Amino acid sequence: MRIGELASRSGCSVQTIRYYEKEGLLPKPKRTEGNFRLYDRSIYDQLMFVKRCRNLNLTLQEIRELVNFKSSPDRLCDDVNVIIEQHLNQVEAQIVELKNLRRQLVNLSQTCSEKNKVEQCGILRELSQN
Repeated sequence: MRIGELASRSGCSVQTIRYYEKEGLLPKPKRTEGNFRLYDRSIYDQLMFVKRCRNLNLTLQEIRELVNFKSSPDRLCDDVNVIIEQHLNQVEAQIVELKNLRRQLVNLSQTCSEKNKVEQCGILRELSQN
């Protein structure tokens, strides 16, 4: 299939597919005599693997490492577990940060009434304080 069909089937943009190729997350596709990229089922499967990893918010480096592990099926998966554990720790830290941010925004939203004029807006006053 050509890149447009791959994009349509996968739900990824053509630009994203080209970017993943450039980053080494996808193998270089074969080319037609007219220099069009031709993708087979294995590249589609690889793209969907990368897409699922991105949906988990894994970094390109983490995905690159996982792709390398996938191509070495006889290796132990300890290193794969380490990548996921580290990513999980990062997600848990982000959750703490987001909860803190939410608390700050809730407090900020309570400083203003919808019936106030902008000059009396508690939110703007709070944000303007040094």
